[in-house]
Parts: sequence; C-alpha cells; structure tokens
Amino acid sequence: MYAVYRDSLVLIFGFAVFIFVLLFFVSAPYGKFLRKGWGPDIKTKWAWLIMEFPSPAMMIFFFIISKQKSVPQIIFVILWLSHYLYRTFIYPFTQSGKEKPYPLVLVFMALVFNFCNGFVNGYGVFNLTHYTLQWLVSWQFITGIILFAGGFIINKISDEKLRRLRKESPQEYVIPQGWLFRYISSPHYFGEIIEWGGWAVMTWSLPGLAFFVFTFANIFPRAVASHKWYKEHFSDYPTDRKAVIPYIL
Repeated sequence: MYAVYRDSLVLIFGFAVFIFVLLFFVSAPYGKFLRKGWGPDIKTKWAWLIMEFPSPAMMIFFFIISKQKSVPQIIFVILWLSHYLYRTFIYPFTQSGKEKPYPLVLVFMALVFNFCNGFVNGYGVFNLTHYTLQWLVSWQFITGIILFAGGFIINKISDEKLRRLRKESPQEYVIPQGWLFRYISSPHYFGEIIEWGGWAVMTWSLPGLAFFVFTFANIFPRAVASHKWYKEHFSDYPTDRKAVIPYIL
C-alpha cells in the first residue's frame, strides 16, 4: 500500500504543476465558462455528488481501520468531514438558480483526483504519522486550525452569498457586493486556499502539502479567469477589486 501512496503523491504534485499552467490558457468548462465541445454531460448536482464522494469515503475508511485514533487524529477527521460531507451531500442540492450541465470528462478527472487525495491524506494521517496529545499545543496545530477555521468560514459565507444571488437572479449573472466581495472577486476561492493551507500546517504532512499545492494550482487560475470575465461583461465592475488576494492580486 505504501507504493500506491508514494505514486499517488507524485501524481498529485505532478498534476498540480500541469493544471496550474494549463488553466491560464484553458478555463475548465463549467459554470460561467461552460461551452460546447467537451462531450456528454450530467446535471451539476449529481456531478458534485459523484466526484466529491471519494474524499469523505476514503478518510472514513482509513480512520475506521487505523489502530491509531489519538485526539488530534479525531479532530482531523472531524474537520475533513465538516468540509466534505457538506460539499458532497448538501451544497449541490441547495444551490439556487438555473442548473447548468457539467461535462462528464471533468467529473471523471475530479473523481480520480479525489480518490488519490483522500487516499494519501487518510493513509498518511492515520497510518504513517502518530500524533500524540502534545500535538494539540504545538505551533503547527494551533496555527493550522486557526487558518482552517478562518478559511472554512470565509468559504461558507461566500458560497451562501453567491447562492442567494443565484436565487434572486436565476437567469443571469450579477455583480456580487458586500463583505469580502468588496475587495476580491472570488472570496470563496480565497477561503478554500486558506482552509487547505491550514490543513497542511495542522497535519504537518506531505499529503497535506500536496493537497494545498493542488488546491492553489486549481483555484488560483480559475479566480484570475473569473475576475477577467467579470471585468469583460460588466462595464461598471469595481476597478479597485482584486481577483483573489485582497489588495494584492
């Protein structure tokens, strides 16, 4: 199993580099960037359910079979599931507005990634690293859980504000206003980057780092493209608003 773990880590890091470059030239065809020519598709809510499912499933599996169930590890699995149970089973079915199709090729790619990512994080956190009770007072755990909680809150509040906008304007995009949208176009992406950066610090693990690197590589170009899209489609888009990092970029 260790060989699979090692190869999966290499795959995640390598894929992160590949998509980081690719997504600056080709935006993934879903949401506002949806376009024809990407093969068969399914409804977005079922796409989210299918492609996100391996993440909570793999973490639960490794937690159950692990002989190491320290307090830090219990906290890790609770935090992981707090994100992924919501993202898998609640988020897709609470979105308002017009539901757009989702290309099956992207579902397959995300499914493979989430399986690998859930595997390396579950196996790494519960089988390769032993976290004692003292880990709770380490600077890594304290810093990481603060970042994770902050990113989680930013992500969820931003998602809720976008959901309300879709409900109010189901047939067209509008300019998000208020809260962190005053400073950046994609605070939901900003929050998720912080969240998984916190996970990497909190677990102080190579799988955690791999997930953070991939998250940044996948989300950052998307946020930049979304910012450009808003500026192109709205002549009154705020000129001082940045893409994903407040006051910087």
